[in-house]
Amino acid sequence: MYESGNLTLSVTRQTELLTIQRTSVYRKPKELSQRDLENIQIMHRIDEIYTAHPFYGYRRIHVILSSECEIGKNKVLSLMQKMGIYAIYPKRNLSKLYQKQFIHPYLLRNLKFSHVNQVWAIDISYIRMGVGFMYLFAIIDIYSRYLVAFELSSTLEKEFVMRCLKRAYLHAKPEIQNSDQGGHFTNETYVQLVKSTGIRISMDSKGRALDNIYIERFFRSLKYEEVYLNEYDSPRSLRRSLAEYIDFYNYERPHQSLGYRTPGEVYHQDDLYTKQA
Repeated sequence: MYESGNLTLSVTRQTELLTIQRTSVYRKPKELSQRDLENIQIMHRIDEIYTAHPFYGYRRIHVILSSECEIGKNKVLSLMQKMGIYAIYPKRNLSKLYQKQFIHPYLLRNLKFSHVNQVWAIDISYIRMGVGFMYLFAIIDIYSRYLVAFELSSTLEKEFVMRCLKRAYLHAKPEIQNSDQGGHFTNETYVQLVKSTGIRISMDSKGRALDNIYIERFFRSLKYEEVYLNEYDSPRSLRRSLAEYIDFYNYERPHQSLGYRTPGEVYHQDDLYTKQA
């Protein structure tokens, strides 16, 4: 409990304001074994390979890794699953049959992007730290390339995705929301939330590297321009640095595709025009 004057904030409310998981406040950091550290280093390398070549499956990534260290295909596949890179190969489990009922068609083929909040793209990416890693969920407006919202989590639990979406919907809603067919988006909770707002659901049909290219480009820029250049010693330092980079990306970094304007300039100007119209 935090108290300041007459103001009292519960731990739950503090974590909501800071957009962090409540469990992370109580959970003691787990000491990593030598095997854990080795696996993390391999996962960092997988992330580098996948960021450069998002169309590579685990077999190609294994070929590259096996030239650098001794590792089997199954271990590469297992680590990629842990990283959340699940859309580039078929899963061999019964949950896929359950998820099939929540899969939606891809709606962006031949669609002309003409205004902000027409289409949002969403995805999750592995973000490495000095020792360890976190998962980043991000929402990008395709027309303006504006990063609408983001959330970090130490686990792949679905709650951090839902929490970020609900927060974003308080300010704006897209006409269409596109994702891959990963488990975070092919489930009843996600589908019900999106449909309850009147948003149309779109999902990749040929793999995340092709259909969800806009948010993949953002993740690539983020990693090459920020993550790979720094070593974060804690989730707090990572969260702070990502917030600073995203502010830079939205409001200072000009985009060639936008006529060298910033995403924030395009998003807010077009959004204001739409509201006035």
